[in-house]
Amino acid sequence: MNIFVHEMKSNLRSLLIWSAVIIVIIIMMMTEFSAYYNNPEMEEVLDMVPQAILEALSMEGTNITTVSGFVSMASIYFYIMLSIYSVLLGSSILAKEERDKTAEFFLTMPVSREKIIVVKWSAAVILSFIVNLVTTATVWITTMQYEKMDDFAEFLFFMMAAIFILQLIFLSIGMFLSALVKRYKKSGIFAISLLMVLYFISVLMTFSEKLDFFKYITPFKYFEAAKILENMSLDGVNLLLSGLVIVFCMAGTLIVYPKRDLNI
Repeated sequence: MNIFVHEMKSNLRSLLIWSAVIIVIIIMMMTEFSAYYNNPEMEEVLDMVPQAILEALSMEGTNITTVSGFVSMASIYFYIMLSIYSVLLGSSILAKEERDKTAEFFLTMPVSREKIIVVKWSAAVILSFIVNLVTTATVWITTMQYEKMDDFAEFLFFMMAAIFILQLIFLSIGMFLSALVKRYKKSGIFAISLLMVLYFISVLMTFSEKLDFFKYITPFKYFEAAKILENMSLDGVNLLLSGLVIVFCMAGTLIVYPKRDLNI
């Protein structure tokens, strides 16, 4: 049996459900945007909102009456949703063999645990990319009716690339946690809890400069949409840091999981 094909098929249902939910949410967002589009009254309302609140909502320095500004503001939902999908996928793609009592079958196959990990990770990367691609396509299609800035396509590319990197980070974290946690039922809970803690830290950082050192700890601060819109690039230091986190987590998974006693 081809492990890669098996993983793609077994995760197809969740992929379709997540894709459908994301499509519906984006359509609802862009329907709401029709009330914001080129509406000067919305700018006046935002001028009265405290700066800290704007920063917490990723609305600092963005004009939400434009397509780019609105997508930049709404991007936090994309960051969170796609990260949750990937972290849950990462935490379950190894643990589900214990949950479904198929671990013994995999262990009898003429392949090492290390190879199983690599193949499963590869399948998870492809699945995460597909969800990312669905999100990108939906945003592009739902904004076609509006006049956009010339660099909107470039902004969308960099933003979705940043989200994909974030997905890879949380995918790797999820797999590492599933390798560390002996009780497979808890790996998903730990993974999603860690993600939400990191997100709330990123929100708290907007209210206090004393928390600025957390910018290297929470991935949600690595590639903020507002900064991408301003610079049309991804920060090199954070790209390197992202790579290190991914490599560390995957190396940890390759070291820990093969030595673990599985519940079969």
